[in-house]
Amino acid sequence: MKIERVDLQRIKIPLTAPFVTSMGLETHKECILVRAYSGAHVGFGESVAMDVPVYNEEDVDTVWYMLEKYLIPQLFSREIEHPDEVSQIFSWMRRNQMAKSALEGAVWDLYAKMNGMSLSQALGGTRKTIDVGVSIGIEPTIDKLLARVDGFIRDGYKKIKVKIKPGFDVEPIRAIRHTFGPDVPLMADANSAYTLADIDLLKQLDDFGLIMIEQPLGHDDIIDHATLQRELKTPICLDESIHTVEDARKAIELGSCRIINIKIGRVGGLSNAKKLHDLCAAKGVPVWCGGMQEVGIGRAHNIAIASLANFTIPGDTSPSHRYFTEDVVTPMIDFVSPGVLAVPTGAGIGYTINEAAILRALVQHKSYYANQESTTTVIPNW
Repeated sequence: MKIERVDLQRIKIPLTAPFVTSMGLETHKECILVRAYSGAHVGFGESVAMDVPVYNEEDVDTVWYMLEKYLIPQLFSREIEHPDEVSQIFSWMRRNQMAKSALEGAVWDLYAKMNGMSLSQALGGTRKTIDVGVSIGIEPTIDKLLARVDGFIRDGYKKIKVKIKPGFDVEPIRAIRHTFGPDVPLMADANSAYTLADIDLLKQLDDFGLIMIEQPLGHDDIIDHATLQRELKTPICLDESIHTVEDARKAIELGSCRIINIKIGRVGGLSNAKKLHDLCAAKGVPVWCGGMQEVGIGRAHNIAIASLANFTIPGDTSPSHRYFTEDVVTPMIDFVSPGVLAVPTGAGIGYTINEAAILRALVQHKSYYANQESTTTVIPNW
């Protein structure tokens, strides 16, 4: 497989409603779409980096720069037998996981299409459907939060994830349990908003039968999380702290968590996500697929990886309409039954690209050719 051309498309799409976490307010999804060409085939990837470097050190601009200056030229430099080689080619570069993942994802889709198989099949997935949870941002009042939870329960979501922060934590969770009872699959996501000084407060969450508390402490920590996990009955799930398989191995051995959230972009691509899945399976640690408000291409990649056997907890891959009025794939990703998505069986990601939607959201488009000059289109007055 010789990559002959790569296209980068920067798009910006409004969210259907603002999304608030302990890290800030989001009103739009801005991201980079990647196309990798070989012969008559094209594969699609998506960068999940945000427009500001608040989740990790990357943002949309740094991803574009790293792809253009380093990663695309390297990919042009050799032929590839299997997508696993891409992460090896890029291994000399430290971090920049989301940039690596975006290009590697396009190669995985390309490889699957060239071999006439679905992306799930290429990855070794076994599930025909996946259960889906929903992530709820920080609402202005508890009453509004309860209304949102009620709607998502009625929609059939298999897991309710509620964002928390200091001052909006125990009471919202208590209200959900009081209103909807003990059987609703419920978890809290802190996005690193607490420290060990809050241990007594966090221990109060043990009273509510949560599936997990996600990343309560520092975004780069596994030591304090081990201390906290020893004090809690509720499992801790690590997200931002896990960038590599080695990070996961150390966290598991230290007892820093009992569950791990796998985000393809955070760990550097599908190959690394699969390795992380396999390690956790061997260690008896369940995993689930986290979301970054992906548009349809990244959402399709999430569905494919979540079809692997140890993804036993419903992930965050909601239908497209949860965030967008139109998507970059068609048909828009939607439930086949309440709270359940089908794993596509068509070649590659299994969805058709909605070129008209991409054009409406397009900010910049640049094409790169092996051994040729690149061409750029900038969309003015955005």
